[in-house]
Amino acid sequence: MERLEPIGNKMSIFVNDEHIFGTDAILLADFAACSKVNKACDLGTGCGIIPMVWLRDNRVNFAYGVEIQQQAANLAEKTARLNGIQDRFTVLNRDLKELKGAVEFGSFDLVCCNPPYKASGAGILNASSSACIARHETLCTFEDITATAAKLLKYSGRFCVCHRPERLTDVFCTMRQYKIEPKRLRNVIQRQGQKPWLVLVEGRLGGKPGLDIQTPLYIEENQEPSAEMQSICKEYRSKSGISK
Repeated sequence: MERLEPIGNKMSIFVNDEHIFGTDAILLADFAACSKVNKACDLGTGCGIIPMVWLRDNRVNFAYGVEIQQQAANLAEKTARLNGIQDRFTVLNRDLKELKGAVEFGSFDLVCCNPPYKASGAGILNASSSACIARHETLCTFEDITATAAKLLKYSGRFCVCHRPERLTDVFCTMRQYKIEPKRLRNVIQRQGQKPWLVLVEGRLGGKPGLDIQTPLYIEENQEPSAEMQSICKEYRSKSGISK
């Protein structure tokens, strides 16, 4: 069943039980939008939360969301119409591997993706087809995603992803394979003394070697949301957890 989630600044987003969003998407949207850009693309956008956060905060002038699942793409399109931003948010119901002719290659300042975390053949597949697509590399691999990002980006354009720490080597190696140099890394940790559960990575197309390892982002401090988490999520009222 569809429902509306308020995301602040008088904006809301359509979600349903299969196509929702969670903390990882919110953190990635914030990490990627570290400076304002003209044109950005979110690969595997789902219900469109990442572009909506960018547009809500006026961090991006024009956003594209690519989503292979019709139902999720429909939600994102309804959200664009609801908020009156059809001229700034374009939803493409397509396979991200087949974007030739649908968008202008080499024209994006920023490409972002919250990818499936489980490699093909790893882990138990979810019974829900939508959850399986979101969590497992069944329809695309991280290499597919990176290859597409490299085609979309301008020279020196940024490619931002979140992933599980155990896949970090895969992320770095694949980025370099497609001439995207890893430039920024941030670990996300639930609380002091624990290991990271998420990594946020930024690469630049044609960038020079040199990685900035930023201070960790802690979700909790003293059993309460950290000050930074409160700042990032101040507009987000949903009590839903991580959707992956």
